[in-house]
Amino acid sequence: MHDLTDFRPRPIRELEQRLRGIGQRVTAQRLAVLSVFSIPDEHLSAEVICDRVAASTPTINRSTVYRTLERFRDLGLISETDLGGGVREYALLDEARHHHLICLECRHMMAFDDALVEPLREQIRLKYGFEATTAHLALFGRCPVCVQRMTERSLAAPVDIKPGESVHSLNH
Repeated sequence: MHDLTDFRPRPIRELEQRLRGIGQRVTAQRLAVLSVFSIPDEHLSAEVICDRVAASTPTINRSTVYRTLERFRDLGLISETDLGGGVREYALLDEARHHHLICLECRHMMAFDDALVEPLREQIRLKYGFEATTAHLALFGRCPVCVQRMTERSLAAPVDIKPGESVHSLNH
């Protein structure tokens, strides 16, 4: 079971307006699912979402929650992203889009602004005629700390020189 102590539902009026704004009927089930996104930029697995919905509205079954998540994703209300753990995570999309840089070594996650992605979307559109929907992008690599550690390890690694070789021949 997940800790629900930080769970604070968003104001109902805000959720109703978001649903109406995308042309959806306001239902108790839809409000229950949306209300679990209580912390801005919070990323939740379907399991956590189901746990939170069950805590507030025990009459909703899991399949309804999953269908609602799929519908909201398809409508652009929420994003669905694998942030590297092999589990799809969901986040409520607001006006200010954000993306993530995720370190493959230490799993540190850094947010970066959508303004960096906009030129990429434009170039893809111009070159391929493809309208990329990058609502929530995750890029994987290595953070500055892990890059520094890797550099230090490679510099400290002993060089294996075979008989008849010189250090200079290893550089070519």
